[in-house]
Amino acid sequence: MSKYIFLDFNGTIIDDVDLCLDLLNDMLRNQNKRIVTKEQYKNIFTFPVKKYYELAGVDFSIESFESLADKFIAAYQPLSLKCGLYPNCIEAFQKLKEKGYRLVILSASEKNNLLEQCESFGIIPYFDAILGIDNIHAASKVGIALKYMEEQHISGKDILFVGDTLHDLEVAKAMGASCMLVSCGHQSTSVLKQGNVPILPSVYSLVELMEDVK
Repeated sequence: MSKYIFLDFNGTIIDDVDLCLDLLNDMLRNQNKRIVTKEQYKNIFTFPVKKYYELAGVDFSIESFESLADKFIAAYQPLSLKCGLYPNCIEAFQKLKEKGYRLVILSASEKNNLLEQCESFGIIPYFDAILGIDNIHAASKVGIALKYMEEQHISGKDILFVGDTLHDLEVAKAMGASCMLVSCGHQSTSVLKQGNVPILPSVYSLVELMEDVK
């Protein structure tokens, strides 16, 4: 049985899909490209982020990926503080903690931005650690996860990782952890099904799954 639950942040805890879609479409409009629908967005979203921008139609000959990424974060960060958490997230954290699980956020967000968001939403007390990356260009989460596991002497067998993308499944495999994905986030259910792991409507569904865990 897992002792630790690692949670992705964007699209798993924070409901920021519409915000990210709006900012993507702003980029496309600025380049006179066709905007994408939410359904299209959830079918093309992927990591690395540069690939998903390309699939959306962003032209890096007009403006570099690095420049666009910087502008995205500058616009995203203050607006993200106005986004909501997914329904019943805080209740889920409370109940999982009561059952003895140790909770960790593992995100591809820059760590200071991530901490600002978590503080704004009042969720820092529920987590044993909040792990983000050292730069804004959405590098893999694997390195920071493995470093934390080594420092804390945690085995992947003791971890359930919950995220909203197939990249989160790849991270879980690299950690040696089990994985579940939520369908409320940045990738569609049809995309998530390619991972052949359990798909939940939201993080709160974990509580329902673990009701009988002592």
